[in-house]
Amino acid sequence: MNSLPKLNFPAINLRATKSGNRTLVFDRVRGMFVVLTPEEWVRRHLVEYLIEHCGAALRSIVEEYPVQINSMPQRADVVVLNAESQPLLLAECKSSDVNLDRRETFAEVFTQATRYNAMVKARYIIITNGQRHFCYEATENGYVSLSAFPRLG
Repeated sequence: MNSLPKLNFPAINLRATKSGNRTLVFDRVRGMFVVLTPEEWVRRHLVEYLIEHCGAALRSIVEEYPVQINSMPQRADVVVLNAESQPLLLAECKSSDVNLDRRETFAEVFTQATRYNAMVKARYIIITNGQRHFCYEATENGYVSLSAFPRLG
């Protein structure tokens, strides 16, 4: 895990193990070990941040949330449900080497997240590569940029 970059999130503790040449980390949302990819590194940090700093309950978080786009199965990286089990927040995680400062790259990721959210209908969307975080609130007139992560609990 030493080769993974430091992210713009507080440090977290991960339970890790080796399987052949792959590192696996325990995902407490799914209750299983998953392959530690650069994107998973970001997701693990985001999930912990949502729990510890935004008030999301562990049981309200769904990873790989199924989304149907034009009859094609897709998956949102992270969805947080509200007390009525309705989507409250949708997050799209990218590895830290995805440059969200590039206008074209950001536009692609934002389009992906909002396309998913057209089906999910969460109040908030987050786009993160672990270095940069973009938070938005859905309104009747589109998405409004937020200056910080929303409070969820």
